[in-house]
Amino acid sequence: MSLLKRLFFFVAVNLLVIFAVNLVIHVLGVEPYLTARGLNYTNLLYFCAIFGFVGSFISLQMSRFMAKHALGVQLIDPRHPGGPEAARLVEMVSRICQRAGMTTLPEIGVYPSREVNAFATGPSASRSLVAVSTGLLDRMDSRAVEGVLAHEVSHIVNGDMVTMTLLQGVVNTFVMFASRVAVFAIDNFLRSRDDEGRGLGYFAQYLLIMVFETILMLLAMIVIYFFSRRREFAADKGSAELTGRETMIHALESLRDHKNQVDNTHPSLSTLKIHGGSRGLVALLYSSHPPLEARIAALRRTEPLQRLTP
Repeated sequence: MSLLKRLFFFVAVNLLVIFAVNLVIHVLGVEPYLTARGLNYTNLLYFCAIFGFVGSFISLQMSRFMAKHALGVQLIDPRHPGGPEAARLVEMVSRICQRAGMTTLPEIGVYPSREVNAFATGPSASRSLVAVSTGLLDRMDSRAVEGVLAHEVSHIVNGDMVTMTLLQGVVNTFVMFASRVAVFAIDNFLRSRDDEGRGLGYFAQYLLIMVFETILMLLAMIVIYFFSRRREFAADKGSAELTGRETMIHALESLRDHKNQVDNTHPSLSTLKIHGGSRGLVALLYSSHPPLEARIAALRRTEPLQRLTP
């Protein structure tokens, strides 16, 4: 994807968020949070919540579109796959979805990349996408591919995309609210200490809010990534129930054997993919995926699982 296209999508999404937020604020009749009497905390909370959740849900609704265009995903028509490899992929996903109780088949696609990876995204089970890289199809056997696909289907069945969107909305609200409360408290303190009643000024307030939001978001991301790692363990267990524990362990071991084949060109999509994990405390805190060794060990520690059948 060219730089110009990425810039266009970035600007378009942000303009859409701003338009949608202003529309919601107007419809709900939310009053300005800064009044002559000072800060109105209730209105500020409403304002931050609208911005935080509307932006997150717009991103969720556009997740399939953005992922397909960012990675160049080529969709497979389930009725006319167009080749034996594509047909095998459709057959695997269909079988796994049937075992998982899904009534609607997700979109199935392949994206050109040497990385050994796969991802799932979409706003709901009926509007989801499962995609694998050409590198994964080239380097993994069919058993490992089945385990990976079942992991991604488990994300869809578990509603992980919606859960992470709600969590992001809560985090966005907290970060925006806390930053503004802190900055206006500092401004009031400076005004009270100054004989002329001068505070920070508009631009100083704006810059300081940005600083506080950056710091708080960095701290809040630890919580987001923690829940992201939890959902990976849950999806591994779901895959083990759908295809068998040894199949999922085999898939993770295959990923481990190709752990250097990861494309970091689009970091915003890293949480959607199956491959991930870093060493070191700081790296682990900000990693969306647990180390593969920990995921394999977690599956080996679980009680024998009953494989689901259609």
